[in-house]
Amino acid sequence: MKKSYEKAFLIITSAVIFILPLIGSLLRWGGLPPGYGLFPAQKVVEAPGFSVIYFTAGVLLTLFIFSFLIFPKFFGFKKPLVKASVNKKFKYPLWFWWSIPVLCSSWFLMWTRIKFFAPLSAYAFVPLWWSFILILDGLVYKRNSGVSLISKKPGTMQLLAVVSCLSWFAFEYLNFFVIENWYYPNDSIFSNFGNIFWFSLSYTTVLPAIFEWYLLLKTFPSIRNRYSFGPKISVSRKFIITYYLLGIVLAFGMGYYPYILFWVLWVALVPLLSAAMELLGLWTPLTPINDGNWSPVALIGLATLLNGFFWELWNYGSGYFHQDMPTNPNFWKYTVPYLDKVHIFSEMPILGYCGYLFFGINCWIIWLICAYIFNFDHKFDITEDLHIVESIDNIPDSIDEKQVI
Repeated sequence: MKKSYEKAFLIITSAVIFILPLIGSLLRWGGLPPGYGLFPAQKVVEAPGFSVIYFTAGVLLTLFIFSFLIFPKFFGFKKPLVKASVNKKFKYPLWFWWSIPVLCSSWFLMWTRIKFFAPLSAYAFVPLWWSFILILDGLVYKRNSGVSLISKKPGTMQLLAVVSCLSWFAFEYLNFFVIENWYYPNDSIFSNFGNIFWFSLSYTTVLPAIFEWYLLLKTFPSIRNRYSFGPKISVSRKFIITYYLLGIVLAFGMGYYPYILFWVLWVALVPLLSAAMELLGLWTPLTPINDGNWSPVALIGLATLLNGFFWELWNYGSGYFHQDMPTNPNFWKYTVPYLDKVHIFSEMPILGYCGYLFFGINCWIIWLICAYIFNFDHKFDITEDLHIVESIDNIPDSIDEKQVI
């Protein structure tokens, strides 16, 4: 009975995320927002121009976050002395080697201007990204003494692909209410059904790529333990309820104020879904902070940021080299309000990369919610079974005090 109640609460909370932006948008526009229902998303109106105030606030937030990631000791983190060595007996797996030529050929097809390859260029995205995922898994396999998602939990990888597809369709839906923060100008390469089929395949790559980066980062002891011994923050139930209510306000506000609150698209899921799980006593990436372990949050953010670099790099090249003859249906552009300034080999404005840090937490929480509702194993972190010889000489015992909110 209790579990049924918990599932019902999570399902209702998930539904709220879809319903409230729609209600806010209906009130804002007197009907459905511009461009609603177009798939893939198209640019329908111009976003508000550059804002010094918004940009300055974004710069300050970005500097604060990266200061935390680069200099954790300034935020009260203790650094244990870690001695570790990787078991060098393990070789790279077979899928690592055969994925390299697939990656290289797909990359070539995506960027090449040779017209002979143009028909194949349209199909480069999926093999490019799945070969990249397998290469990352091969690196984890090598560094983790033969333990990786593909080698030990291939079923979990398949589930990740399914949840990834469904979750990114959810983000595409929410994108309508912020009036297309991103859109796909090459929508005529495939038919309507072709777009749905092809983009469904493309969306399967999101979560697997992010989680493989996370697992790879955890095979480096200096990175894995960098954020493990920080300040302990315990939150009261009253705070969690307030946090949940804030998520409700933001979800509605995203639809009613689509430009001012465009950034809510990347963070609204965190207060609502994580607060719902915390109220039910379920684990989230934020839970270990109670004991001073910030690693899950920090590493999933870094993993998504690293993956985001490749998302933007390969995307930018597919547009840059084909400005006169579009060939990549997955190519996207941004219409980010107020911050669309400073681009470095990327369609994404430089401050937009900060959003990747939050996006990874969203992905993890969505995965956990799906696992709980549909009763499958959510544990993808096979690096817990590390065969790396490790000794921590000075595990700090001085961070005992908890800050209660």
